[in-house]
Amino acid sequence: MSEITDSTQSTSGTSGCPREFLVSVELYVPTVASFGLRKPVVPRRKADTSKMEDTPRSLKEKSSWMSVARTPAGAGQWRPATCKLTDEDESCSLNIYVDETILYQTIYIHMLNHFDIRLADSSLFLRKNCMALASAGGQRWGSSANTEPIYFQFEDADTCNTWLVLLRSYSKPEIYGQTSVSRDGGLYRMWRQVELSILQGRNLGNHFKAQLDANASSATLSEGDPREADPVDLDAFCEIHLNDNICARTTVKKGIGSPDWLENFSFSDLPPFETLEVTVWREKKLLKPLLLGSVRIALTNFRRSEAVEGWFPVIQTGGVSNSIQVGEIRMKLTVDEEIILPHNSYSGLLTVLRDRNVLEWMSDFERRLHLRTTSYQLMCIAIAKNVLVEHITEYADREVDGTPSSHNTIFRGNTTFTKTMELAMAFYGKAFLESSIGSTIRRICSEKIAIEVDPVRSGKGAKEVERGVDQLIHWSQEVWNQIYAVRGQCPHELRRLFEHVRKLVEKHYHTKDSQDPHDRELPWQSVSAFCFLRFIVPGILNPHLFGLYPGLPSARIQRSLTLIAKVIQSLANLNPNVQKEEFMRGIKDFLKQNLPAMVDYILVVSTPVPSDPYSPHSGHPAHSHQRLNVVSSLHERSTTMPVLERESIPLLPHVLDIPRHLARITSSVLRSARSADPKGKSSEGDTQHLSGLCAQCFDLEDQSLARVSQSASVESYPIALKWDAPRITSTVSSAAPVSPASPSKIVELRKASRPYTAPSLSDLSIADYRKASSGSMAPSSPVPFDLSSLRRGSVSDIPSSPKVTSFPEERSPRAMNRPRFLRPKSISAESISSLASPAGAQPLRSPLEFQDLEAGRKRKNVLQGILTKR
Repeated sequence: MSEITDSTQSTSGTSGCPREFLVSVELYVPTVASFGLRKPVVPRRKADTSKMEDTPRSLKEKSSWMSVARTPAGAGQWRPATCKLTDEDESCSLNIYVDETILYQTIYIHMLNHFDIRLADSSLFLRKNCMALASAGGQRWGSSANTEPIYFQFEDADTCNTWLVLLRSYSKPEIYGQTSVSRDGGLYRMWRQVELSILQGRNLGNHFKAQLDANASSATLSEGDPREADPVDLDAFCEIHLNDNICARTTVKKGIGSPDWLENFSFSDLPPFETLEVTVWREKKLLKPLLLGSVRIALTNFRRSEAVEGWFPVIQTGGVSNSIQVGEIRMKLTVDEEIILPHNSYSGLLTVLRDRNVLEWMSDFERRLHLRTTSYQLMCIAIAKNVLVEHITEYADREVDGTPSSHNTIFRGNTTFTKTMELAMAFYGKAFLESSIGSTIRRICSEKIAIEVDPVRSGKGAKEVERGVDQLIHWSQEVWNQIYAVRGQCPHELRRLFEHVRKLVEKHYHTKDSQDPHDRELPWQSVSAFCFLRFIVPGILNPHLFGLYPGLPSARIQRSLTLIAKVIQSLANLNPNVQKEEFMRGIKDFLKQNLPAMVDYILVVSTPVPSDPYSPHSGHPAHSHQRLNVVSSLHERSTTMPVLERESIPLLPHVLDIPRHLARITSSVLRSARSADPKGKSSEGDTQHLSGLCAQCFDLEDQSLARVSQSASVESYPIALKWDAPRITSTVSSAAPVSPASPSKIVELRKASRPYTAPSLSDLSIADYRKASSGSMAPSSPVPFDLSSLRRGSVSDIPSSPKVTSFPEERSPRAMNRPRFLRPKSISAESISSLASPAGAQPLRSPLEFQDLEAGRKRKNVLQGILTKR
């Protein structure tokens, strides 16, 4: 049982006494590091069915590819451990004990960076709620010389999130401009993310001469290759490495040279970009896997927030002249990198967003700016402000207007309201979905249950079809029993939303007074239209998309899940007589028998708990004593933190970073506003709202440029190194990554820490370039109402929010006397070359390079090219 305890024995404000936190975890111990430890006790505690480790035993214990090491050296083992975090003001250390008494490692948390403490992808160990701590030799001490990241598994997501925030609060965020005079403790911070989809492979195992460029850092893409080869029968999987550190694995897929993975990965809170490498392995029975080849991509080559999809050659390296291509894999890659300003810089943007319902903003973003990825960011801001449920219910009142509607069509369309409900259910109900169907679905997949009741598909006789129907009823009952058993764990927020939908339908359609039984069932069906049609049933159909099972199930298992999903959806529709397929009529008795339980289920999940909405039975993340201790400690220590450092700590319980979400919204709007159609159908009021939002985003762009220029102006690197680096990001095609023209030159410039994504002269017009160099942010025109007339610098400065206590003279005497951590300054965080070169440096560019500056500015967003740390 995992627990967090605060063992402080004195008053929390006393700086002389250390504060300690304890938690019980499962620790991954590599084989080499376990030699000096006692063998674990054989009787282990029972496995939790909510974890992903109840996948097949043969899949868990492969001694080859389950190793975390780059070169397989045997699998490690998971052992019970205790973590003890000690805060002594001048330092913070994490002691890890195995078997309660053996000190395994000591990690000095105050010497780590934020990106050294990240959630581990569940594909690494087929376990959820895992955290990875990366540290160098001087940042840790232990009996072994192992330098691999340390992996923990926490009992539940809430404990994992709590410790993620706690550890990051003692580490160093990536803040720039700390040497400048700034009331915020710096000028800005950085955030990075890579989203990768590994879709399929082709010709894997076939050897071709690689199309390599001697001056390129990776192989070029092979398009329309007419070569044909005999397919190779193999089982393959991929490993994903970021900056030469393993981050995730795909599942093993069978295929004659063309396996289909269709697996998505998201890596957030990353260090400065270097390379992404996808290695392809051939799985062999009873032998260690064989490395087929790899795809190595320079992430600095990618334009930010633009999806790149295509076939990437898998290269088996043997030197430039001896490298061969051994197939291709199709991937989709999106690279995000954002400058995050202090929270008060976004006060104007927040004011504009608060003027309307968040669902109205989502509708405008999708309809007028063609943005379909910002809804999640808007939703997170509404959740942090605790207004999301209120906004959804308000919007639902417009959706249900009392017009005649069939019970088969209500809430079936893809409207802004239904899409937002889907986002809310996925956000609040992740743990609820896992407890409802996770363990049963994994049993079906691991036991390879193959169900078929269609005689045309199976080609078998009536007895086999009847046996298939019995099997379908059995597993449908298993799934339904688990769903019904955890109905009380439905989160409080979802209960409120479902209750509002149910009562809204009752009010507008007068269902209680209706004599038609179908009308009386309409409120229940309106709840099931969300809870089942858009949440639970999609989880049954596609468990890999909801994190319930690693990888895409096989075709036979997918067929079984499809049949089970049909049965559960028929039960949720409360109409056992509707069966389109003749062979499915055998489940009618099952549906009639479970109809009362389904009605009871709908009533439970659509009725909030009246006594305490945050009780354990409500499904809400428990405001436990353990997490309250962490929150109390963060609140106490935050008074001594600079603004940017304090704001870099995510908010519990959902680990939200509001300035980061606002920065992503700003970048998305800037990229789309210039190309949006200002003549789209909308009212004048909507146009004014959207124009005001865009104007605030352009003003934030100016502030970002000014802060980057201010941070860069304190550097003293030679002028020759500032502007003659190749501008890869401005020339990358949206279809495929391009390799740099001169890797040796880039490596040399990396030593000077030149920001690759800093805006070059081709990203700005000459006037804008001089404006960014001087840091001027004067308004140039009034706020327009036409998107086509929006330009940078179109509004005045955003009013600042009230001052925060970040200056020494603003702090209380008690805060002044409290010592701060003695953290070594991050050299790379301050080694940013100048954004604006002096007038004497301008001749470094030939006059011909300035001819298309204005055209280039219209095509590219300035923020997408600002700064990465090297």
